[in-house]
Amino acid sequence: MPAPSTLLLWGLPCSYALAALLASLLPRRQWALAQLAAGIGLGCTLLAAGVALATPGSGVDVAEHLVALLVGVLGWVILRYSQDYLAGEAGQARYLQAMLFTLTAVGVVVLATHLAVLVLAWTATSLGLHRLLTFYPERSAAQVAAHKKFLVSRLAELCLLVALGLIYHELGSLWLDELIAAARSPGSHPSLHAAAVLIALAVMLKSAQLPLHGWLIQVMEAPTPISALLHAGIINLGGLVVIRLAPVFDAAPLAQALLIACGSVTAVLASLVMMTRISVKVRLAWSTCAQMGFMLLECGLGLYELALLHLLAHSLYKAHAFLSAGEAVSLARHRALLPQGLKAGRAAWWRRVLALPLALALVTGMSALAGHWLPASALPPVAVMLVGMGLAPLLWPSPGATPHNLLAAIGLSGLYLLWHALFAGLLPGAQGPGLLASAWVALSFGTLYFVQAWLKSFPQGRLSAWLYPKAFGGFYLDERYTRLSFRLWPAPTTTPPAAAPMATSPASAVP
Repeated sequence: MPAPSTLLLWGLPCSYALAALLASLLPRRQWALAQLAAGIGLGCTLLAAGVALATPGSGVDVAEHLVALLVGVLGWVILRYSQDYLAGEAGQARYLQAMLFTLTAVGVVVLATHLAVLVLAWTATSLGLHRLLTFYPERSAAQVAAHKKFLVSRLAELCLLVALGLIYHELGSLWLDELIAAARSPGSHPSLHAAAVLIALAVMLKSAQLPLHGWLIQVMEAPTPISALLHAGIINLGGLVVIRLAPVFDAAPLAQALLIACGSVTAVLASLVMMTRISVKVRLAWSTCAQMGFMLLECGLGLYELALLHLLAHSLYKAHAFLSAGEAVSLARHRALLPQGLKAGRAAWWRRVLALPLALALVTGMSALAGHWLPASALPPVAVMLVGMGLAPLLWPSPGATPHNLLAAIGLSGLYLLWHALFAGLLPGAQGPGLLASAWVALSFGTLYFVQAWLKSFPQGRLSAWLYPKAFGGFYLDERYTRLSFRLWPAPTTTPPAAAPMATSPASAVP
């Protein structure tokens, strides 16, 4: 019997599904119905969170409740934003039906306890998103990007179907709790290990990992609320699936190694490419690609509470970033009036280098201090390394801001230690990464840190001149995938709208 709070969470997808049905019957009230459904869904998730807190020890799924609450908040905000954004558009009914369908499917993915239901809902999410990405069907760039995503998603779903077949052959069941119990039981389960590898491949495909990432960068033709839904919600489902199947991945070292290798390479390369971008939305898209790689790396290392925190923080940040992208010009002008800080030079390089050991010492000291008083809050070494490298750029000096940055780094470290203490015991925990995995992570992100620090300190140097054109071209990975995929399955062609006849002036009429 599901916990009472879990039953309340099902009000989220049910409210969206009912709104989609009623909106098709009452088109004049479609926006009111959609916003009412969003309010009911958000209320159900808030009530479920309250019930879960009031009944500790009831065996609730922490990741399920937190992500359902996140979906409720995002759905409520995006639908309210969409009504004003699409005012006057001819395709509002088509947009709203696809949006409500997609939000329903996302809610089912978050709450499903049967693997077949989860895979069907994840597929439905992709199909609903395809309709949203082609909201302007006459735009050829939108059609090409959606076609590339369609191919990648179908390949991911093929991996999932084969994985389901292997799991059913091994267990005779597709219930999530039975799969987790089998993964935790002693003994060899080669079919489950192979299924974990296939699920890892599907997650990497759905999370826009290199080299099949191009569709995520090129889906900027869709309306801004769709970009917010994709980058703040749908793209994070892969990380959620890994967290929910954590015991299965813990028992499959090859699947963990795939997540670590692919996630680290994607995070490093996408971070370098992001430095070359000027367009706000394209820069945010490359940031999402890098963050998804970082999240999958954390899952591969067994740092599931860090991956969940990353998922929630990234979703909220990206939703705000996309929905406020229209203010980018005014923000740029505001920054132009402020001191830019330490830009270039050898002194800047050494100060940025020294920021890394300072950040690592800060996180290590706070972890040791917290572990003395509360042993559950002590961090594993690989988590100290990742958090320290993430906070080090805050300590890069700038005029008058260093004390504030140091306080921010201390505050963020303390918040993560508190999060770790609260949720490390409630989420699945691995034995910890091996020496080889830890060394690979240190090499990957240490290289990224020092390369970025060097490029910031010597923007006109030889490394910048050599690396910039390659990073600006995305290391030419997407072009190779595009040529190959379009040979196998060409994209649908679109007929551009007829151009208006040009006015002819007397001067232009002269032969």
